[in-house]
Formats: sequence, structure tokens, C-alpha cells
Amino acid sequence: MASLYKPIAVQKFHKFCIFSLSPFNFNRISKLPISNSFLFGSNFNILFSSSKKESFSCCSMAVEIDSSSSVSQSGLQGSLNYSRAYWPSKYIIAWNFDVGNGSYYLFASKSASLTVTDRGIEGYDVKIQLEKNQSGLPTNVTEKFPHIRGYAAFRAPDSLDVKSLLKCQLAVAAFSADGTCRNATGLQLPGVIDELYSYDGPLGAVFSEDSISLNLWAPTAQSVCASIYKDPSGGEPLQTVQLTESNGIWSAVGPKTWDGCYYVYEVNVYHHTTSKIEKCFANDPYARGISADGKRTLIVDLNSESLKPEGWENLVNEKPHLLSPSDISIYELHIRDFSANDLTVHPELRGGYLSFTSQDSDGILHLKKLSAAGLTHVHLLPSFQFAEVDDDKKNWKSVDTDSLEKLPPDSEEQQARITAIRDEDGYNWGYNPVLWGTPKGSYATNPNGPCRIIEFRKMVQALNHIGLRVVLDVVYNHLNSSGPSDVNSVLDKIVPGYFLRRDADGSIESSTCMNDTASEHYMVERFILDDLKSWAVNYKVDGFRFDLMGHIMKHTMVKATSMLQGLSTIKDGVEGSSIYLYGEGWDFGEVANNARGVNASQLNLGGTGIGSFNDRIRDAVIGGGPFGPPLQQGFVTGLSLQPNDHDHGGQANADRMLAVSKDHIQVGLAANLRDFVLTNCDGRQVKGSEVYTYGGTPVGYATEPIETINYVSAHDNETLFDIISLKTPTYISVDERCRINHVATSIIALSQGIPFFHAGDEMLRSKSLDRDSYNSGDWFNRLDFTYNSNNWGVGLPPKEHNESKWPLIKPRLANPSYKPDKNHIVAAVENFTNLLEIRYSSPLFRLKSAKDVEDRVRFHNNGPSWVPGLVVMSIEDSHAGAPGLSQLDPKYQYIAVIINVRPTETKFSSPDLRSKSLQLHPVQSMSKDPIVKESKYDPSSGCFTIPPKTTAVFVEPRHG
Repeated sequence: MASLYKPIAVQKFHKFCIFSLSPFNFNRISKLPISNSFLFGSNFNILFSSSKKESFSCCSMAVEIDSSSSVSQSGLQGSLNYSRAYWPSKYIIAWNFDVGNGSYYLFASKSASLTVTDRGIEGYDVKIQLEKNQSGLPTNVTEKFPHIRGYAAFRAPDSLDVKSLLKCQLAVAAFSADGTCRNATGLQLPGVIDELYSYDGPLGAVFSEDSISLNLWAPTAQSVCASIYKDPSGGEPLQTVQLTESNGIWSAVGPKTWDGCYYVYEVNVYHHTTSKIEKCFANDPYARGISADGKRTLIVDLNSESLKPEGWENLVNEKPHLLSPSDISIYELHIRDFSANDLTVHPELRGGYLSFTSQDSDGILHLKKLSAAGLTHVHLLPSFQFAEVDDDKKNWKSVDTDSLEKLPPDSEEQQARITAIRDEDGYNWGYNPVLWGTPKGSYATNPNGPCRIIEFRKMVQALNHIGLRVVLDVVYNHLNSSGPSDVNSVLDKIVPGYFLRRDADGSIESSTCMNDTASEHYMVERFILDDLKSWAVNYKVDGFRFDLMGHIMKHTMVKATSMLQGLSTIKDGVEGSSIYLYGEGWDFGEVANNARGVNASQLNLGGTGIGSFNDRIRDAVIGGGPFGPPLQQGFVTGLSLQPNDHDHGGQANADRMLAVSKDHIQVGLAANLRDFVLTNCDGRQVKGSEVYTYGGTPVGYATEPIETINYVSAHDNETLFDIISLKTPTYISVDERCRINHVATSIIALSQGIPFFHAGDEMLRSKSLDRDSYNSGDWFNRLDFTYNSNNWGVGLPPKEHNESKWPLIKPRLANPSYKPDKNHIVAAVENFTNLLEIRYSSPLFRLKSAKDVEDRVRFHNNGPSWVPGLVVMSIEDSHAGAPGLSQLDPKYQYIAVIINVRPTETKFSSPDLRSKSLQLHPVQSMSKDPIVKESKYDPSSGCFTIPPKTTAVFVEPRHG
């Protein structure tokens, strides 16, 4: 049953992974000539000899140089393709190997000529004996790198010129007492690099009054030059500039005429994946602009007045008012989805940034409607430079949608045609980052030059002007590419082996899908903080959603929060206190259980004010989890009350599951607070942290309401309407499914904490049951703001991720009774806006502190005698009967929310709710939904009568 609660983000494993047994090149490395002129620091005195063996002396250290060119096969030959030892501190090396009374050596070759022979390591420039440190690794090392806590420690001589060695191919070898080489391996260097080269100065292209400087952090590079180009592609460079190094920073100063030009770095550096000195061509990691082909970095000054839309500097004063983070509500939207099919947007603007400036388009009118009802934030899926969508629209391929429209709703043909061009169209969610700090070019009208910068700013400005703040989806947990040659590899070309997290063999970790980054390394963390600041200050975004946030260290997230909230209107043009951070706090992979340090996972984030997605309420509401049985039902999808064909273990077990899911939902409605006390389904008083998932994980984990993001649907997995259509029994009507969609949404909209909605859930959005539409094109991802269609039944979803479910999907898509009509969609939008209006009608739905939630929120249908399928929640404000509470709401002193998922009208009585002046909320009493208006309350008995599949809200107005 534990699998039922696996996190939603693991779905991303299917998006773009390519698995191999090893990332290394196991071809033999040819031996390069050794130069006697290569020195390892001023302490070395060279004693030349005419023999093949030459001696160095370095103070009291014995150093031996062997320039023999002989190479023989050995059982250890492949060992240098691994990096199983670590250099975590200046004079400390860690290795999980012991030869007892033998000896250990560090070897270095500037030309990457190390080989293993029967006689040991050959091809080295320097051989340095290491002493075993009997006291083990220092505390500072094991705290930073807990995964090597049990490794043996070896000490290098204090006189060693470590900085010179870090530019070489390195290896350690262990020899038995008789001189036999027993083991050898390469080294992982991030620890010693952090100790020697942590840097807080300027990076990237820096503009001054009369010059432009380029600054690159590349401490292991042997040389760096930059080629300056006038154009984004083609042509010869205007000049090639050699950068000079100072303590790991390579710099060059050029004229102001470089402004608007492009450049490419050439970095000569040892790369562990090829065991060679590589000539790597790379963009600047701090690029703020890029060419359309992604091969050149644009030199651009983001402070230039020419790049600012009219009124840009005053935007901080025009942003929609946000009194408190607890007032936030979030609408998750993909930039291309928003307008790619909106015929009211100019064709050249569809699918891009400027579509948000079309103030009279169907999409903008819809967003205005949501904003007017109370919605505060639009969360945009990745909009930085990502791979797998060509920036140049002329290279895109498309399908004839008119012909697709004529195909049957359950046909395989639609997905076959979409799949055939899926990597050559204009669609991808974007969770495959190349450069974090520059907007994606495919969303701009011109991907070259500064156009994407200006248009991104216009998008933010336009959304702010209709009352919506903007959240940027950031993906700092992994990178699309690595290695010395891939065009999309950047950071791994600049400092190989540093930015990406590696396993015990030296292979790049890929639990996030590919190329996991390592925020436990100083300069990775600095890069993330600098990037966040750039987006906040230069693009005035209002929040950040962190993809797979659990793979980022907690200290990084805490520093990010502090840094962003420290931004000021006067100094930075940004009100930092209003910037909100949240993300996916899943705990899995190599970081699970704090294996690489305390990570930003759900259970670790309490007290930080950082939000994390609450998968507990999601799974309880809709049933199971993303990797559970597809027909497993949940609280709203018919569990126990309207069973489908899935075997839930008998009626008694289904009843028990329904009761447990109600407990999970109630904890979620109370902001998923770990210390909130409620009566569980067994009649016991328990805290939220004492209610457990089927996997044994605490349901409640937050310490404050804003640390919980409640949701039932997101871009991952099926849409809400699709999952309801899959899990509900086949015999119910589309009317009932639409009401279930509304009830599920109401649970999120009326919960404490931050509510999060996937774009289109309010329009019954369908992706034709596609569970992973990251690359399914516009066809399966369509949004229709005319409300004419919800996109149900546009063919079987793409085979790759859905074929196993096709037998379940096909009959549903083929059944016309499953498809909503325009009336259903319009009603759903009306119901959704009503929910937002209710949420923002009272601060009692947006309590700011854990104490307020604990003091004011109560649940009334608990214990073994509960009415199945009913949640009854009250929220109390100060009034004559509750003198201990402060007054928060000037209008209402008491609110009761009754969620009825039963297929029949249901009555509920409670002495706690008797003799109150409760009435149906004015929004619902005036709603166009005739069913909710049938909800009743009898004060004499405290009895509520609630129609089937309905959420009713009752309020007690203040007298006078």
C-alpha cells in the first residue's frame, strides 16, 4: 500500500530520461608526452637527470616522476574511469579502501596521461605519498559530505600546491607491502574546490561606464578564451580574447562596443567522463541572453532603458495588493497552452509571452474573471532556456488538425501523428533546463537579440495589471545535459564534475531524471541564489515554485528565502517581503533521509515559511496515487459509496479506507499542521503528525499554514476531470462527474493553507486521459476559453506512457455520454469563481498562524459513528460565545462547511452547531447552481440537509 502515496513528481522520470549503465568512455586513453617544464608550485626544486626517471624534491616530501611510455594490460586498467575517492578538504583525501600496512599515493598528470599497468600507475607528472589519518575524517568534512562518513582519511603534505594539482588528471592508488598495486581510482573534487575557490564577486558580463568585463568561475581550467561575434550565428569572430586567471576567476575587459554582440567560451579543462584534456565550447553560465540556436551568449545589459517596457520602473507600485502570504491562491499555467489555440489572439503572438498583452482575448478575459473572484497568482511552467524545443519557429513541424478532428474519439491515429513530430514541434513543458537565467526563445516573437527579455517583462506587467502576480517555475535540481561536447551542456563544461551530484563510483546521479545538481556545493548554491535574485529584480516576478525541491538542500532554500525577502523597493525596485517560495518536497533518490545533508523535503521544512505540495490530501480526495491501481477510488470518486470494478478488498476494507481518507482530508483542510488536534475515525484525539499514510509517513508536517500547498491536480498526471472520469463507476452520468469535479475543487478552495489549481480544472479540462502530456503537443494539451469544448475524446493518448491503460481508456473515450457540453463547462467556471469569492469573503478561510487554525477550526463528523462520505468543518471567530478569540472577520462570526460526496441527499445534526443563526453563504444563495440552493439548516436541531455531491457553506452574520 505504500506505493499509493508515492509523490507526483516521480512522474518526471518518464519525461526525457535516457538510461545507460555508465556515463563514462571506457576507450583506452593514448599516452601524451610529458613536459618537464610543468611545475606544481614554487616550493618544487627540479633535479634534472638523463635517465628515464627524474627526481623532484619538495621540502621534506619525496616526489617521484616517471615518464615511462610503456603501457600494459592490467585488471585495474578500467579503474581510472571511476572516481571512487574524494578530495573533500585541502590536505585530506577520503577513500573507502584499505590495504593495511601498504602505502597510498596521489598521482597527477597535466596532459591526462595516467594509465594503470602491471607495475602500477604510469604517465604521471607527480607522485605524492599520502599518510593514513588514524583519527578519520574531520567533522567539517563529514558534516558537509555525510555519505562518506565511513571512509578512511589520508593526509597530503602541508607543502603541497593543491591549486596546481586541481587542473590535472588525478588518481590515488593503494599498494601492498610488496609494492603491488591493489587498487586505483580517480577523485571527486567539489570539497577541496569549495575550500579553495568559494567566490562571491562579479560573474558573467559586467557593465561599467566605459567597458564590459567577462568573468568566469573555472578553477580547474587550464586556459580560457572568448570569441566575440557580431551576429547570433555564422561568420568569423570579431576577435578572440584570452582570459587571465586570478584565484579561479578568468576575466577579460573589452570595449562598450561589445554590447549587443555574442560570445562563446573555449575552456581547456580535464574532463573526467573522457579522461582527456578537452576543448569545451560553452555559453556563459551567467548568460542573460542567448542566440536562437543556443550556441552563443548575448552580451546584454538588463538595466538598459531600451529593454524596459513603458512604466516598467513603476511596476512595483502597481502590483496587485497582497496583505499576507496566507492570502495567496495559485493557478498553474503553461505559457504555450494559454494561447496556442486562442483565435482571438494575433497569430504571431499565439503561444508566446505577448499573448498575455492581448487584453480582449478569450484567455485574458477568463483570467480577469478569476482575478476578479479573488485569484492572486499565476504560476508559469518553465520559461527559462530549456532543451527540446527549437527557438526558431521556422524549424517546427505541425499536424493537420482539421484531419485529426474527423477521427474517432478513441482512435490511435491522433497520437501516432502527434508522436511522429513530438520532438520537432513547438511543445514541451520545459523541465529540461539548459540555462536558468535567460527567458526561453521559443516564446518570443524573435528569439535573437533582446526581444525575449522585453517580451517577458511585458508579460509580467500585463498579468500584474489585471490583478495577478507571477510565479516562475524553476528547475534547479537537474540539468538537461552534461559532458564536454553536448550543445546543451554548459556547467559541466566549465567545471567538470563540480555542479552535478555524483555517486560512489563517480557517475552522475539521475534520480531526478538526469544530471542531478548539487546545491550542497558552495558555488552551486551561489548560482541558484544569484539566479533567483536576477529573476526577482530584473523581471519582477513575485514567487518561485521549485521543481523537485527535496533534491535541494534546506540551507539553500532558507538562504534563498532570506535573500529574496531582504530585497527592498528603494534599493532593488522589488518588495521582497511579498515573494513566496514553494515546491515539491519529495524525499527520494540519493538525498533521501538526509543522506547528502538536510534536504528541503516536506518533513524538514517546518518553520521555514516555505510551502510544499501536500500529496496526502490529493491522494485521499481522488484515490490512490500516481503509481497506484488506476481504478482505485478516493473520497470524492466513489470509494465505498459508489464502487467501480476495482477490488478494494471487500466492503469493510473500502469503508475503512473511506474513513481514513476523511482523516487525511481533515488534516489537509487544517493546513496540514502537524500539531493540529482532531478526533480520528477511531474516536481518538490525535495530532496531524499522528495521522499516518499507508506508508507510515505522518500526514501533518507543516508548522504554519503557508507551508502547505493543497492541491488535487497539477500538470503531472491526468487532469482532475480525467482522473474522475477514470475512477468513477461507468454507470454514473456526466452531470455527476461534473459535480464531483466541483466538490474536489471546493475542498482545495476552502482549505487553510495555500490553494493550488491546475489551469483548466475550472473548465473540466481534459487531455483525453493522457497521464504525462509533457511532450504531447498542442493537440492533447488544448485549452478552450470559449468554453465550447473541454478537449475530451480527441483520441487515445500517446502510446509511450498510456498504452497499458488503453483498455480502460478506449471504452470511456468512445462513450459519448462522458463528454461534457458547453453548459457543463460554463457551470463549472461559475462554480469555481463562486468558490474563490467565498474564500475571499472572509479572512477565516485564510488564517495566518497555526495557533489561529488550532483555536478556530473544528471537525464535527468524527469517530466510529460518523456519517460516511461527509466532512463537516466549522471556523469560529470572536463572538459572545467565544470570548477568548480575537475578532478577524467584521462580517461573519461563524462559518460551517459541509462537504457531501454521497450520491444522495444527506442530513447531519450536531449539538455543537445548534441554535446558531446560520444561513447559506450569499454567494451560493445567489448562485446559478440550483442544487446547492437546496442546502438547508435547522437551528433548533442543528441539522443540515445537503444535496448529493455538494459542498455547502453556511455563515452566521454578526448582529448589527
